[in-house]
Amino acid sequence: MEEEEDQQKLPDLVKELVHRLLSQNLPSNSPPLNPNSPEFRNSLRYALRILSSRLTPSVAPDAAAIADSIKRRLATNARSADALSFADLFSKFASKAQSVNNKWAVIYLLKIISEDRNKTSAVATTTPLLPNLAFSEPASNKGWSNGVLLVSKDPENRRDVAFREFVDLVKEENEVSEEVIVRDVLYACQGVDGSFVKFESESRRYVIPESVRVPRATRSMVHNLCELGVLFRKVSGYISQSMDRFPNEDVGTVGQAFCSALQDELSEYYKLLAVLEAQASNPIPLVSESASSGNYLSLRRLAVWLAEPMVKMRLMADLVEKCRVLRGGAMAGAIHLHAQHGDPLVHEFMRRLLQRVCSSLFEMVRRWVLEGELEDIFAEFFIVGQPVKAESLWREGYRLHHAMLPSFIPPSLAQRILRTGKSINFLRVCCEDRGWADAATEVITDNEVTARRGGFGYGETDTLEFLVDKAAKRIDKHLLDVIFTRYKFKEHCLAIKQYLLLGQGDFVQYLMDIVGPELSEPANTISSFKLSGLLETAIRASNAQYDDPDILDRLRVKMMPHESGDRGWDVFSLEYDARVPLDTVFTESVMARYLRIFNFLWKLRRVEHALTGAWKTMKPNCITSNSFTRLEHAVKMQLVSTLRRCQVLWVEINHFISNLQYYIMFEVLEISWSNFLAEMEVAKDLDDLLAAHEKYLHSIVEKSLLGDLSQSLYKSLLVIFDLILRFRSRADRLYEGIHELQARMTESSLSSRDQKKTRSRKQLNDKTAEQGSWIVDGRKALTQRAGEFLRNMGEDLGAIAKEYSSLQEDFISQLPVQQHVDLKFLFFRLDFNEFYRRLCPSM
Repeated sequence: MEEEEDQQKLPDLVKELVHRLLSQNLPSNSPPLNPNSPEFRNSLRYALRILSSRLTPSVAPDAAAIADSIKRRLATNARSADALSFADLFSKFASKAQSVNNKWAVIYLLKIISEDRNKTSAVATTTPLLPNLAFSEPASNKGWSNGVLLVSKDPENRRDVAFREFVDLVKEENEVSEEVIVRDVLYACQGVDGSFVKFESESRRYVIPESVRVPRATRSMVHNLCELGVLFRKVSGYISQSMDRFPNEDVGTVGQAFCSALQDELSEYYKLLAVLEAQASNPIPLVSESASSGNYLSLRRLAVWLAEPMVKMRLMADLVEKCRVLRGGAMAGAIHLHAQHGDPLVHEFMRRLLQRVCSSLFEMVRRWVLEGELEDIFAEFFIVGQPVKAESLWREGYRLHHAMLPSFIPPSLAQRILRTGKSINFLRVCCEDRGWADAATEVITDNEVTARRGGFGYGETDTLEFLVDKAAKRIDKHLLDVIFTRYKFKEHCLAIKQYLLLGQGDFVQYLMDIVGPELSEPANTISSFKLSGLLETAIRASNAQYDDPDILDRLRVKMMPHESGDRGWDVFSLEYDARVPLDTVFTESVMARYLRIFNFLWKLRRVEHALTGAWKTMKPNCITSNSFTRLEHAVKMQLVSTLRRCQVLWVEINHFISNLQYYIMFEVLEISWSNFLAEMEVAKDLDDLLAAHEKYLHSIVEKSLLGDLSQSLYKSLLVIFDLILRFRSRADRLYEGIHELQARMTESSLSSRDQKKTRSRKQLNDKTAEQGSWIVDGRKALTQRAGEFLRNMGEDLGAIAKEYSSLQEDFISQLPVQQHVDLKFLFFRLDFNEFYRRLCPSM
C-alpha cells in the first residue's frame, strides 16, 4: 500500500512542480493557469519524458561542482543577485535535505531544464537528449490516467515482426543459405572444394560461380575469407614438395626444420577449424524466441575467428615464397628479416618459428667453436672448408660463405667464430697438438658459460657471443703459446733478419770476402755445392756458429735462374727453409718478398764491399811520390790531378752509399723490427700475428724503394750501383798502371844486378804486358806512354764523375715527392747541407 501511495504521490508532485514553474512566468494580471490547457499538458509531458529517460549524464556526480557551474553561469549573465540567492538555497538544500540521496542529479536536472527552456519549443519537444520511447495510453482510457503517461514494452512486438521480415527478405535474395556457405568456406580453408565454393585454377582463388545467386556483399566476404584457403594450399604444397625431396635433394636440415615448424603451425590451424566446425552446429541466440535460428557461425563471426590465422597464414605463405630457392643460413636470414615487425603477434610467431629453424645452425656453431668439427652435408653453414696443403690451411682451408651468413649474426662475430674453429684445426693438423681439447673443456665447464647455455639459440645473440669469446680467448692463447714456445717463432724471425736481411755484419762481411772471387765468374760455371761449402765456412768463422743448429740448418744457398752473360753476383742468394707450421707465416709469396729484399741489400753490400776494396788500393802509402821525381813536370802534375779526381769521386760516392746504407739498416730494418716486436707482444691470435708480420714486411719493402710507387727510384739506384762498379774497375786499372809505372821507374834507377832481378820479375808479368801494357824500354817512351795512360784514365774518370753527378741529382730530386715520409728523411741525410739543392734549384 505504501508503494502504491508513493507511486500515486510522485505524479502529483511533478504536476504541482510544473504548475508552479509555469505560474511564475505568467503576467500579474493574467488569470490562473488552467491544468487542462495545451501549454500545461505539453510541459507536463516533457517533464515526464525527462524523468523517464535512461540517459546518463556525461558529467561527474559532484553536486558542488554542478552548483559552482550554475553560479558561474548566472554571474556571467549579469545576474549576480540570482547567483547569491542560488548559493544560499543550495547550502540550505545540501544541509537540510538529508533524505535525498542523489542531490547532484536534482541539481543537474534543474540545470538542464533551465538551459533547455532558452531554446524554442520545437527543439524542446524533439531534443536528441531524450530516448526514442513508445508512449501509449491505457486501453481503457486513451487519455491520461491520473495525469501519468504510461511507458509500455511494445505490446504489439514490432521488433519481432521487423526481424522476421528481414529474415524472410534475406532468404528470398539468397539461393544458398548462409549455413551452407559457411560450411563451404570451412572446407575451402582446408584446401578442399565445397558444394558452391570452388577453386578456380586460372585466377588461383576460391569463388562462388556466377550462376549461384548470392548478394554481392556475401560474395565479396567469401572471397576474402577463402584467401586463407589459397594461402593454405601454398604452404601445405611447399611442405609436401620439400618432404618428398628430402633427403634425395638438398633440402637440408634447416629446410627440414622449417617444414616441421610449418607443419606444427598447420596442426594448430586444423584444431581451430575443428572447433569452428563444432560451433557451426550451435543455434544462434536470438532476441525473439519465436524467430527461426540457423547455425551460430555466421560469415561475420567466421571473419572474426579467422582474423588471426589469416595473419599467420599470410606470413607463412610469404616465407614459403621467399625460401623456396634458399637453404641453410640464407633461409634463416630471410626468415629473420620478417621477424623485424612491430606487431607482437607476428613477432612472437616469428620468434617461435626461428627457434625451431635455427636450432641446427646453432648446433653447428657450438661444435665448430668447441671441437673444430664441420659437419655440413648439405652446405648450409656459413663456414666452408676445402682440402688444402698444411701450409695453406690457415689462409685457404676455411672461409666465410657470406651468402649463408644469417643476418642476425654480425660479420664481426662470424669472423671470430671462423677464427676459433680454424685455430683448433690448425693446432690439430699443423702443430700436431692436443692441448686445444683441454682449453675447450675449460670453456664448457666454465660456470658463466654453463649458466648461459640454457638460452643458446635464436634470440640469444649475447649468449652466443659470450660463448664464442670465451672459447676464442682460451684457444687463441694456447695457439700462440705453441707457436712461440714449441716452434720458436720469434727466434726464426730474428734468424731471417740476421741472414736474409744481412743483419749479421761479421757473417756478411766474411761471406763476401770468400765468395767474391767465385761470384765474379760467369753464372753457368759456378757450382752451388762449392758455394754451400763457402757458406758453412762463413758460418764457422763468424758469431753465427753460436746460433741454434736447427736455425743454421735451415739456411741454404739458392741460385736464381740466369741468362747468358750473367755473373755469379746476379744469381746468388740465400734462402731460409720455413717448415710447418711456420710456413703459415713464411709462405712462398712472403719468402719471395724476402728474396727481393735480400737481392737489393746484397747489391748494396756488394757496392759497399767494392768501395772498401777500392779504398784499400787507393791508400796514400801505396804510392811513393819520390818514385816519380824523374818524370816530366807536366806528366807528374797530370798524375796528381788524376789521383785527386779519383779520390774525390770515391769520397762523393762513399758519402752517398754510406748514408743510403745507414738509412736502410737503421731507419728501415731496425725500426721496422722494433715495431714488429712490440706488435708481436700484444698479438691476441694468429691473425694478429700474421697482420703484424705483414705490416713489418710491407714497411721494409716500401721504405727500401721496392714498392710499386718507388720503382723509378729503384731503377735509378740500380743504374748508380752499376756505375759505381764501373768506377771500381777504372780505379783498379788506374792504380795497377801506376804501380807498374812505379816499378818501371824504380827499375831504371837500380844497378845492373838489380836490373836483372827486375827483368826476371817483369818476365812473370808478360801476360799483363800482352794485354796492352804501355810499359816499354826507354825513358822517353815511358814518359809518353804514362802521359797517354793518365790522360785516358782522367777522361774515363771525368765521364764517370759527370754521369754519376747527373744520376745522383736525378735520384735525389725524386725523393721530396715520394709519398712515404721516411724517404724524405733519406733526402735530408743525403743533402743535409743543401749542396744538391743549390746545384739543382728545382728540387
